[in-house]
Amino acid sequence: MSYRNRLAVAICALLPVMAHADSIFTAKDIFSLEYASDVQLSPDGEQIVYVRNSNDVMNDSKRRNLWLVNTKNHEQTPLFSGENQFSHPRWSADGKKVAFISNVSGTTQIHVHYLAENRTALLSQLTSGVSNLTWSPDGKWLAFSQQVNEKPTVVAKMPAKPKGANWSEPAIVIDKAYYQADGRGLVKSGYKQIFVLPSEGGTPRQLTAGEFHHSGKLAWRRDSKSIVFSANRIADWEYKRLEGDLFEISLDNKLTQLTSAPGREHSPSFSENGKQLAYLSASNAPNPYRNHKLNIMTWRTKKSEMIASDFDRSIQNPTWIGSSKLAMSYDDFGKRKLATISTSGKIKDLTDTVSGTTLGRPYLSGSFSANYAGDIAYTLGTSERPSNVAMVSKRGKVQQLTSLNEDLLAHKRLGKVHEINYKSSFDGEVIQGWYITPPNFDPAKKYPLLVEIHGGPHLAYGPHFSAELQRYAAEGYVVFYDNHRGSSSYGERFAMLLKYKYSSKEDFADHDSGVDAMLKTGFIDEQNLFIAGGSAGGIATAYAIGLTERFNAAVVVKPVINWLSKVLTADSGLTQIPTQFPGMPWEHVEHYWQRSPMSLVGNVTTPTMLMTGEEDLRTPMAETEQYYQALKLRKIDTVLIKIPGAPHGIAGRPSRMISKIEHTLAWFEKYKK
Repeated sequence: MSYRNRLAVAICALLPVMAHADSIFTAKDIFSLEYASDVQLSPDGEQIVYVRNSNDVMNDSKRRNLWLVNTKNHEQTPLFSGENQFSHPRWSADGKKVAFISNVSGTTQIHVHYLAENRTALLSQLTSGVSNLTWSPDGKWLAFSQQVNEKPTVVAKMPAKPKGANWSEPAIVIDKAYYQADGRGLVKSGYKQIFVLPSEGGTPRQLTAGEFHHSGKLAWRRDSKSIVFSANRIADWEYKRLEGDLFEISLDNKLTQLTSAPGREHSPSFSENGKQLAYLSASNAPNPYRNHKLNIMTWRTKKSEMIASDFDRSIQNPTWIGSSKLAMSYDDFGKRKLATISTSGKIKDLTDTVSGTTLGRPYLSGSFSANYAGDIAYTLGTSERPSNVAMVSKRGKVQQLTSLNEDLLAHKRLGKVHEINYKSSFDGEVIQGWYITPPNFDPAKKYPLLVEIHGGPHLAYGPHFSAELQRYAAEGYVVFYDNHRGSSSYGERFAMLLKYKYSSKEDFADHDSGVDAMLKTGFIDEQNLFIAGGSAGGIATAYAIGLTERFNAAVVVKPVINWLSKVLTADSGLTQIPTQFPGMPWEHVEHYWQRSPMSLVGNVTTPTMLMTGEEDLRTPMAETEQYYQALKLRKIDTVLIKIPGAPHGIAGRPSRMISKIEHTLAWFEKYKK
């Protein structure tokens, strides 16, 4: 056979392999994923403006552009698309203008786009970030929240340095209880205040004042003369984080308190005629989980009534769609549902496909917006696709309007998501879980099992698209995940099963029983079991390997290892100590230690990879390093992976997500039998 013929045969032999490699979901594909978020329906229901999220492979960053979708013919056109960031689109009441936030001018500012004229105005020259951008009903004003910085505290007066001298940076004085935030670092001195800005341009005017934060959803009164908002204006608000009341601020700076119930009232929304104000409330009981309830205030009397008080789910984003009905969303059994609720408390589900705005892991996610006519736009996601733009008409018809990832994923063979339910060996509690089978799955074969535990712990996974888990499946793993006790979307009783018990043998039993249930399927290789998790899932993973030797290897991501040190060094101690523990750590040393994976480190034999962002303030690096040192002292095979520049959201950049995934796969491959 000639060289040319031999070469042709060799190439043909490689073609199936090359096709196979190209048809599975690869690490590089993560850069090509897109998803829709912040969908905003126009007042007449004919257009939707949304944020189209994509990744910039050259700069390893997220790109946010604004696109328009015609709800009649589904035609999609770019409103603002380029290398700058565009976000927070908001329609004016007449539907002729869209306000948004962008850095196109070099700094983050407020802009207004006039659709018919195809002209855009730069309105602001602000020096700090903007949130809660909201039009007044008459279209004359834009309200927003912004940090107003104050001079930092000075304790000691330093001598003046000589001209041209090169001294060290001055000392930083910290005197606040809440002084650091993950992803931001040290919190600058100052408070969030509410401002208004003329929609045709001008000077922003500050409405609120005082040493309190005024943020969250803003609701204009229908006559455009005042704004309702939520704030915690208690003198020692730093120590009472579960409180918050509704206030009204007029354009002439008159402040009126509207509610004073124990707990937090928030998310106000006026009815179209302005006669009713809907809002959410949550109790101030020192619990790690609480449902958020719907209330309706009669504006004339300021008297409120709780609606559907016995509904055992947490209501989100109540939005008026008629004189006696609101749209809302709520989480239920691992899915986010879009529903309507009447003022008498009758609930009607519309769809359970609100999903898809978290690419990494299969968390519940997604949002919606609605107009007074009853049309609703939302983010629609599936187990095989991130979010697209969809719409539910007032007659209940669901339409998907975009197909953002078909060019990438339509020809890919993805893992299939299956539901599994089983009983926990601890007490028989029914646990809901899911597993992903690899592409070209053959139930007659045996596959390695990868257990992935969600964070929170009062969060939830579900049958949603997950880039991380799809990568594991693409490499031949069956990926199992569950919503163990403490997870949200199952009501207060289930969520509260972990009160003062995280981590414990109880939630471990939920995961361990899930492994047993997966082994009973017959297609799991019991010699190749692996476990991983991040944040609360990292805690659970570290706790698990202190209780069992059944796993070949573990990957513990951004964990808490020692609760005694964590709550006094992280950014979340002010909220965690009163809600997740029976008291202060020095008063309950044994309890804190019992919840800590470090208490079980003497039992660990499982090879363990540890991974945390170097700038993580939620589960600080010192937590990870304690465990690494302990395992090294015990001569357990372990490796520490530090992600430079990363906060707690370790996968916030595409390359960081890829790094997390590929390090996990490499570690598990090392210990496959």
